[in-house]
Amino acid sequence: MALSYLALGDSYTIGESVPEAGRWPLQLARALRADGIPLADPRIIAVTGWTTGELSAAIDAAEPLGTYGFVSLLIGVNDQYRGRDVDDYREQFAALLQRAVGFAGGRADRVLVLSIPDWGMTPFAAQSGRDPARVARELDAYNAAAARTCAAGGVAFVDITAVSRARGAEADMLAEDGLHPSAAMYAEWARLALPAARQRLSGSGGRPGN
Repeated sequence: MALSYLALGDSYTIGESVPEAGRWPLQLARALRADGIPLADPRIIAVTGWTTGELSAAIDAAEPLGTYGFVSLLIGVNDQYRGRDVDDYREQFAALLQRAVGFAGGRADRVLVLSIPDWGMTPFAAQSGRDPARVARELDAYNAAAARTCAAGGVAFVDITAVSRARGAEADMLAEDGLHPSAAMYAEWARLALPAARQRLSGSGGRPGN
């Protein structure tokens, strides 16, 4: 039987402006199945615009969620957009990461975190008058805090920020709103996440919730 999968996040996880099949967690699950790892399509708890606090509140409302064979987390862009201090983000992220590990049955090796992409490269950012250098600095600080938290907890941290900067302004890497990624960009994220996910799930035996 397939391993269960819980994906936690915001617009980047729910795939704002792309078809359901184009969301990166679904693309990752398909890639893992193609590798012979029986991972089910994810249950997604994510809404466009959510901050760390709003995701945490949504998890509270959805409890009990049970135990999953694999959990992913990508959160924080809206905290940065709203001007939250990096120390506040670090505290909220650490609490969410602890919950994610709990949903994985206490197994940190079954949790995968993606870095926050750099939306400052997008046409939306230019049109809204945002300073891309400031956005980049703030997101770098957020991602560094998340990476340190993951390292301390033995959780895999995958950098997708670099590809968002290298290719994020390309027309085919953007959804029609000029802000959110296209399915093609999500495919890049899934490609980058695949090695870490494969390593952690190989030999799982396909036991549900394990």
